[in-house]
Amino acid sequence: MTAYGYFLSSEEFTPGELLEQARMAEQAGFEALAISDHFHPWNDEQGQGSFVWSVIGALSQVTSLPVTTLVTCPTIRLHPAINAQAAATAAVLTGGRFRFGIGSGEALNEHVLGDAWPEAAERMEMLEEAVQVIRKLSTGERVTHHGGHYTVQNARLYTVPEQPVPLYVSGFGPQAAALAGRIGDGFVTMAPDTELVEQFRRAGGGTKPVIGGVKVCWDTDRARAVRTVHRLWPNEQLPGELPQILPTPEHFQQASSLVTEEMIADAVTCGDDPDDHVHTARAYAEAGFDEVYVNQIGPDQKEFFDFYRTEVLPRLKDGGPS
Repeated sequence: MTAYGYFLSSEEFTPGELLEQARMAEQAGFEALAISDHFHPWNDEQGQGSFVWSVIGALSQVTSLPVTTLVTCPTIRLHPAINAQAAATAAVLTGGRFRFGIGSGEALNEHVLGDAWPEAAERMEMLEEAVQVIRKLSTGERVTHHGGHYTVQNARLYTVPEQPVPLYVSGFGPQAAALAGRIGDGFVTMAPDTELVEQFRRAGGGTKPVIGGVKVCWDTDRARAVRTVHRLWPNEQLPGELPQILPTPEHFQQASSLVTEEMIADAVTCGDDPDDHVHTARAYAEAGFDEVYVNQIGPDQKEFFDFYRTEVLPRLKDGGPS
């Protein structure tokens, strides 16, 4: 049975707004929370970029729902040892309800200290070694590590959860899906792609969880919802490797000028037709996902949660026709 959660957007909302959305999500019947981890928003219209670990600490005090990062890059902006400490503390604060979604990152967030942005193959190498470091430290034992990319010297985490934090590895292509199957405790991918899910499972993922996320825009006026998405999240329609290599919000704004409202209308679920929203979320269940996180774009948060509480989540959970 697929679980349905809410996706908190650190790029679009202030920390206080994210906390309020978490409360509303739990009251509406969502079963879990995901939260993005960015230094920058994708564009200035989104306008936010809070430090995810501070927000997770606050979330632990306002909701009982599990929390997953979707996703953190644990390789460049923060050393894997620091990410291990942050994840362990988050797990302790949430009573073991934290899952660490990780990926190879985007230049948008990881170039900020002046480090070179590696090619994709090297980024995956770095991610694999980062996982090794995080797993070693998660034992609570003293760790010394001298690897190809990272050094850890006599480090020990004293605050660790009873069970190691699950590491869910993100991927959007066959190689990344195979890596997730080999080194991850679960797989994160954003499109309901059955082939990628099967690639992950064949590569060692087996029955481990597969989770995804999708953006929608509830509004009583569908055309207005399309305009909202076009203003705030046109970057979602950029193709290929562009989202991984463009370095600044200004570059994303320039590239997004090629995205039209018609493209948004064809690609994003907009409006207040419950059939559309149910069909969009259920596509993930049909593709073999265990969890899917829905994010509402734009200002109508209370109305969105009311709509999902009464019109969408009951239908998703009863498993009836979409």
